[in-house]
Amino acid sequence: MKSAARDAKGLVDEVVSETATPLSLLRRASAAPLFVSRVISSTGVGIGQVALAWGVMETGYGAPELSLVLACNAFPALLIVCGGVIGDRFRRHHVLMGAEILACLSWLALGGALSMDRAPLPLLCSLAGLGGVATAVFLPTVRGVIADLMAGRERPAGNALINQTESVGHLIGFVSAGAVVTLVGPAWAAGARGAFCGISAALLSRLVTQRPGRTGSGPLRELWEGWREFKGRPWVWIMTLHCTVITTALACYMKTAGPLYTENGHGGAWAWGVISAALPLGSLAGALIGIRWKPAHLIPVSALLLTSVSIPLLLMGGGAPWQAIAVAALVPGAAQAVYYVFWTTALQAEIPHAALVRVNSWNMVTGYALMPVTVLLSGPLVAGFGLQAIVLATAAVPIAATALTLLVLWLHSGIHAVRAS
Repeated sequence: MKSAARDAKGLVDEVVSETATPLSLLRRASAAPLFVSRVISSTGVGIGQVALAWGVMETGYGAPELSLVLACNAFPALLIVCGGVIGDRFRRHHVLMGAEILACLSWLALGGALSMDRAPLPLLCSLAGLGGVATAVFLPTVRGVIADLMAGRERPAGNALINQTESVGHLIGFVSAGAVVTLVGPAWAAGARGAFCGISAALLSRLVTQRPGRTGSGPLRELWEGWREFKGRPWVWIMTLHCTVITTALACYMKTAGPLYTENGHGGAWAWGVISAALPLGSLAGALIGIRWKPAHLIPVSALLLTSVSIPLLLMGGGAPWQAIAVAALVPGAAQAVYYVFWTTALQAEIPHAALVRVNSWNMVTGYALMPVTVLLSGPLVAGFGLQAIVLATAAVPIAATALTLLVLWLHSGIHAVRAS
């Protein structure tokens, strides 16, 4: 553990010390379409998330049905490991284009379904699931495409710029989502997300990435090779388990608890759009911090950063006004951006290029696999125990998980020296 953690931290320090700036990369013709597409597509994500939640509720369904539709949207995340194999077998910008086209079609169809007087629940679940498949293919690949487009010393700035452009898009999307849903309705808002995905796909077509070398092995063998690269690094799988717990808490907060809290006398759709926008707003500053900050203990600091998701949850559990929750949400937004730069740069430096997307998929799949279960259960749990009780319990989970993770790291061989250095 000591050697692996120090190696990862040292590699990050080396590339950060002589890195490009995000603005210089934004002016580069070979990479600019990626960053512009992330702004546009992420804007659609912000609008679509609010549109889907309010569309289901305005159709007449309650918390259990809302959690079911959102769970169907999250359930295909189980296919992330398959997305990892695809991202290492084909040109990565082609994989991203295909995922965006699929998302475009599914969200346009969702917009049509939400325009019905009362769309059948199976139809909403099916279309939400199709959009989830696109996400499962897209997410691990976008973490690896920077390694195709940029040299090692440029990657921290590239990772920061990916995070910042996504944050700008989310910020625009979440800030405007409440107004869009209120003015034109959830159906048109969902269709807007589909249109944004189509524009993103057109931009991604302008990228140039190399065709991966063929290994001669089949997909199952490649999946196993990615698992072997993943499990051979203890600092990777320990932090993956920790991030899994954080992701489930964040899913409960963003997918179910937050919309229900604001809808129940705390500002409505507009307020939830502002609260959701606080996360990407904080990320804009956090990504810049991630380029410059060189912590002495990379792994423990990364674990502590993710604990900040409990802050807005604690306020929500205490019945705080939505304005206070929005301000508090800036903190986890910034912390998650710093974590993203640290983590993706370390993986890009440590993992062989040919297996990078597969390792990223194994790193992500556990958290996303539990997300549909979390969303599916959160609605009935809120109905049975009350919103405040569930939110407070969710807030306690990241704190307990971080304490346990730090203990495991401490007990692991060599962690005393890492912590004291």
